[in-house]
Amino acid sequence: MFCATLAVSCEFFSGVIHDGKVVAKVGSHKLYSTDLEKYIPSGLSPEDSVRLAMQYINSWASDQLYMDVARRELGKQDQDVTDELEDYRRSLLKYRYEQAYVNQRLDTVITASQIEDYFESHKDQFVLRVPLVKARFMSFSKDSPVVSEIRKKISSHKSAELPGLDSLAFSSALRYTDFGGGWTDAVTVAMEFGTDYMTLISGMKDGCYEAESGGEVQIALITDLLKAGQEGPMEYYNEKIKDIILSTRKQQLLSSLEKDLMARARADDSFVIY
Repeated sequence: MFCATLAVSCEFFSGVIHDGKVVAKVGSHKLYSTDLEKYIPSGLSPEDSVRLAMQYINSWASDQLYMDVARRELGKQDQDVTDELEDYRRSLLKYRYEQAYVNQRLDTVITASQIEDYFESHKDQFVLRVPLVKARFMSFSKDSPVVSEIRKKISSHKSAELPGLDSLAFSSALRYTDFGGGWTDAVTVAMEFGTDYMTLISGMKDGCYEAESGGEVQIALITDLLKAGQEGPMEYYNEKIKDIILSTRKQQLLSSLEKDLMARARADDSFVIY
């Protein structure tokens, strides 16, 4: 149910729009329910339907007002957008064909050896800007009886203690994550403490950083650390390298497409320079 604004006339019940009715009017422009229905997905609650409908109505009204004032205030030459529309049409058709061409021909299979080859050939691209760590973060209630046992396991420096530490933390911690078991940037770990990564790194003692906040004891165990300025590990960059390789293949396909089109046009004399 809507109040009339911008001469809005709406006919709704429980968020359902009456077909064929005028739901909004701006000057001589009318918005019909059949147009509005195209914007609102099915299955929404009445409240969400009304909210989306009002968003669309307000946007539509704003567009109509801009169009009216532009027609009044702009000269005939400024209102002529024929050339711009033709440029846009050509660009859009070119883009759509390029996408179809690439999608039909792009080899998306990237092997481990291809990733390794790229990494080895472009190591200067993979110098760390922030430290990387392998870490475990856990948070316990301040009075939890397992905190002392966790501290004991952490201080032992024995890799054999890690499975027991993980099991204990997983079952007893308010929050626990090992960040997927791989490398993660120190910024992400520091955010768990609400601090910055330099404070985290400088405040570590024997690979452990501990803080208290809001009645919780927060602990991070950092088992591996690579400092900023060092070369990052290949596995950390796997997805980035895949994206680079795919992007390069796309550009190669598009470049070859343009060359082929020009070559064929010259060969059949459909492209001639006088």
